[in-house]
Amino acid sequence: MVDKVLLAEPRGFCAGVEMAIKALTWMVRIFEPPVYCYHEIVHNASVVGAFERAGVVFVDEISAVPPGAPVMLSAHGSSPAVVAAASVRSAVMVDAVCPLVTKVHHEVKRMAAGGFDIIYVGHEGHDEALGTVAQAPDRVTLVDPSAGLGTFRSGGSGPVALVAQTTLGLYEWQGVLQEASDRYPDLWTARKSDLCYATTNRQAAVEILARRSEVVLVVGSENSSNTQALVRVAAAAGCAAHRIDGPGSIDPAWLEGVRTVGITAGASAPDQSVRAVIDAVGPRRGVEMVTVTEEGEYFPPPPQLRALLGVLQSAVEAGVTARWPGRPGPLDDDRSWDATRALDLLAD
Repeated sequence: MVDKVLLAEPRGFCAGVEMAIKALTWMVRIFEPPVYCYHEIVHNASVVGAFERAGVVFVDEISAVPPGAPVMLSAHGSSPAVVAAASVRSAVMVDAVCPLVTKVHHEVKRMAAGGFDIIYVGHEGHDEALGTVAQAPDRVTLVDPSAGLGTFRSGGSGPVALVAQTTLGLYEWQGVLQEASDRYPDLWTARKSDLCYATTNRQAAVEILARRSEVVLVVGSENSSNTQALVRVAAAAGCAAHRIDGPGSIDPAWLEGVRTVGITAGASAPDQSVRAVIDAVGPRRGVEMVTVTEEGEYFPPPPQLRALLGVLQSAVEAGVTARWPGRPGPLDDDRSWDATRALDLLAD
């Protein structure tokens, strides 16, 4: 029987995921179903399932959205062509892209305009990578972090820039950064790393878990890049590590003779899943928190959603009374509720 669970803090939802889940919850509560979403809002099966049960239809092509239907674009970011097509096709389009992904998009466009050859370190086929490369496809070359620069060569004598998928493992990024810096002494990189703060925080926490645990369980979906990175970080630290969707994914053989289990979660995994995993493990001596930092980041709702709710509130109030200065709007207390509450609302 397991003696103790070491629980990572921080873990689970990051600010970008919080923003996206809450935004799509607003869409579900404003519009009659179906509401459409381009790509999974976040890479987590239980979150996606909750929205599907609430009437959200996830599509991989904007052409699958009926003309005039409300649509949201996922937190991973979309290509300019997708944003433009969604704006034309939908009566209401809300882009829930994470601001940290938008930062990388801006870097790519600025470097492309400056004549840079751009190396993008990311995973082939990942939604975030697809959206970022599409910002300047003629100037960007995607390289997988496990392969490094490989045969990449600058197209000429011009400058070279290096940018990254925000959910990479820190060790993955550092290896390519060193290789690129050695090959291109004048290499441009962002002054502040492209890697998401939540990604690096969760990796720092799981590294500590791996040193203190016999087994680490990482809660998150298979298509979640940052979740898979946590598994690799724990394994690289010398600990047996397994990705699980929830308690049903635990192989009892993993816990045979184990006294201490570390548990963490990817940035798109709900805490309900984490708590269910702890209950399934059933630590005899309870849970010990392993805290590396406290996160206070907050991303406000997408501007299109703020504008929409402002219009709706004004329309309602116009039928009752004149709006007076300082009257609170529906998003004025956005900080007072979180994505966990949003998911609970979907089930009401």
